[in-house]
Formats: sequence, C-alpha cells, structure tokens
Amino acid sequence: MNKKALMMALITVLIWGSTFAAIRASLQGGYEPGHLILVRYLIASALFLIAALLFRRHFRLPMRKDLPKIAALGFIGISVYHAGVTFGVETISAGTAGMLIGAAPVFTALLAVAFLKEKLSRAGWIGLGIGFTGILVITLGADGPMFTPSPGALFVLIAALATSVFFVFQKPLLRRYHPIELTAYLTWAGTIPLLVFAPGLTSSISQATTEAHLAALFTGIFPAAVAYVTWAVALSIGSAGTVTSTMYLEPAIAIIVAWIWLQELPGLVPTAGGLIAIAGVIAVNRAERAKHETVQQAA
Repeated sequence: MNKKALMMALITVLIWGSTFAAIRASLQGGYEPGHLILVRYLIASALFLIAALLFRRHFRLPMRKDLPKIAALGFIGISVYHAGVTFGVETISAGTAGMLIGAAPVFTALLAVAFLKEKLSRAGWIGLGIGFTGILVITLGADGPMFTPSPGALFVLIAALATSVFFVFQKPLLRRYHPIELTAYLTWAGTIPLLVFAPGLTSSISQATTEAHLAALFTGIFPAAVAYVTWAVALSIGSAGTVTSTMYLEPAIAIIVAWIWLQELPGLVPTAGGLIAIAGVIAVNRAERAKHETVQQAA
C-alpha cells in the first residue's frame, strides 16, 4: 500500500475508533440519538462552509451529471451510516459496535472487485474470509444471548454495509474533485436528510450534560469532518479494498477508548470475534503487499 495512503488511513481509523465511546457518552449524557446525529453534522457542515470560504480555489460547483451520485452517496454514507451507528450504540457497547464496523472491509473489498474491477489474490480472499468469520462471531454474541443478534447489532451492520458502498463509489469521484471539496459536498448532501430529527432539538441540547456537549463537539469536528478528509485522501491514492482493510484495526481502538473513557468492555465472545477479524486484516495486507512486490519485480 502507498505509504501516504496508509498513514492517512491509520489517522482516520484512530479518530473513527474513538467515535463509538464519544457517541455513547453523549447518549448517556442526555442526547437523543437523532438529535446527536444532527448536531454532529451541523457542526461538520459549518466547518466545511468555513473551509469553502477560506480555500475557494479548491471548491468548484459540482458537475451536473455528478449531482445525483453525490446526493445518493451523501445519504448512504452520512445519513444512513450515522443513524445506524448511533441508534445501534444505544443497546450495544461502544467496543462491540466498533468491532461490528469491522465488517466494512469485507463488503468494501467485494464491492471493489465487482464494480471497480480491483483484484484480490487467493490469500487476500482467505484473509477476507477470516475477517468475515470474526464479524459473524461478534454479531451472534453481541452483548446479549448467544446466537441472538440484538437490534443494535443489526443497526450497526447496516451502517457497515452503507459505509462500504460510500467508500467504493466515492473513489471514481475523487478523480474529478479535490478530497476536501468532495467531502464537503457529501457532508452537505448527507446533512439535509438529517433535518428530519430537528423537532425537539433545543430541548435535547438544554438537558444534556457538559460531557455530552464536549463529546458531541468532538465527534462533529474530528470523526465527522477531519477524518472524512483524511480518508478521502487515502482513497484517492490507494486501492479501495486495501485502504479499507485498515478498518479491521478500528475495533481495538474502540475497545481501548471505551475502556479508558467509559470503563466499558465488550463480552468474551465479541472480543474473540474481534481478534479473528484483526487476524483477517493482517492476512489481507500481507497478501496484497506480496502481490505488489511481485508485480514490481516483474516490471
């Protein structure tokens, strides 16, 4: 993997890994799920508006032919994804949610093969299979009775699929738009549907604790804005499948942050699934690195 792409991807995953605990802290501090999502993306939209005013040379009006795709991807990758994660974290732990989002590299790699014509080696497919097995274990033991997935787990799996679609179909647009520019358009497009949560927003904000407000501010600035830009940069210079495979590291980050911040740990079964998923990303990365080195030697 390109070193710059890897660095940008790891920065993103580090930020996103902390999101689950921050969301849970805001929910425990008085925010309603829908209100929290809207507040986060009002903050992110405002930041991108400021960026557009400051760096006008990086912001052009989107081409008319791209508007439907930008609107659809904003809805899927912003509105659906964050609704799934936030409503999911209501009933499952932050660490378990982080591990479930580890399903995204599996979906992304499959979509990249199908639609972007990217190729995986046999070892890469085996790595994805290992990762998917880990996700299955997590889902079947997610903070509840074994073999009985909770609604929260299903919400987060929907979010994982949504973000995979977002990552794969965002990549072609990055050939025509600057990463900051495209991320701004997608954020604005994804924020508009979230206005459905506007009723009762002021009441929810007034009842929330200081910690909840700080957590909401953090998630609005870093995971919702900064991390999407660094991820867009990584996708613009690396392959969708291999860049997204770094998301297998997100569960470990989510667990550590949730433990430090919330004194919360997932159960034994989800943790075992998370370890299996991490083994999957190691296998994928090794396979893709070996394939890249073989191609370079042949050239």
